[in-house]
Amino acid sequence: MPPTQIYAPTQTYSSPPIYSSPQKLWAEFIGTAFLLMTVIGSGIMAETLSSGNIAIALLGNTIPTGAILIVLITMLGPISGAHFNPAVTLGFRLNGEIKTPLALLYIAAQIIGAVLGVWAAHAMFGTDILQVSQKIRAGQSQLFSELIATFGLMWVIFATLKTKPDAVPMAVGLYITAAYWFTASTSFANPAVTFARSFSDSFAGIRPFDAPGFIAVQFIGAGLAFMVYRLSLLPSAQTIKEQDTQEEPRSPAAVKAP
Repeated sequence: MPPTQIYAPTQTYSSPPIYSSPQKLWAEFIGTAFLLMTVIGSGIMAETLSSGNIAIALLGNTIPTGAILIVLITMLGPISGAHFNPAVTLGFRLNGEIKTPLALLYIAAQIIGAVLGVWAAHAMFGTDILQVSQKIRAGQSQLFSELIATFGLMWVIFATLKTKPDAVPMAVGLYITAAYWFTASTSFANPAVTFARSFSDSFAGIRPFDAPGFIAVQFIGAGLAFMVYRLSLLPSAQTIKEQDTQEEPRSPAAVKAP
């Protein structure tokens, strides 16, 4: 079964195009790389231009991140599903929509793409390619923020796929834009992103010591979102049975006049 697409395109073919596993992995790799180039690059640019105003710097980091997510999901969703996030891949694996071997390859492509995206951003701004972040992101509030951020992201994806699939790119981009500001952690919500950002001593970085806690609660948040999705958005066996036994209403034309 092919991986669920975060973006469901309007049908333009007699049958949807079929992409090979290498094409899907390439899409996950390049998409995650560009996501990290944007996160790290915009963070460096924002910090440089904001003259020490952290709010302005955060805004300069937020808007490009939300924007690039809309672009990447729209562009690459029809190919790989546009996960760019091991937590998303886990959610679809739990839902039985991607097989374990391909899911593991997705995660590997995401991690490699994320790290290379960080290094590319460093190269573009003339900083040291190899870095280790010193930015402290510790404490229970930070961890709880990441659990909420990832739960919310997965819930947005699952619910919007169920109700209005064409809106998913915009929904994800706007959710991350908002979550940058309503979470104390600025909403990493992505284990590959978290790991890669530990290799950037910049505005968007995170200490390697703090990263494992973020990653753990991100996966927990994804699992909780899947559970809520199964309970609230998928019909139960009883509901399906009741629907199947309901009598089809007759049309007025089928009713004979007395």
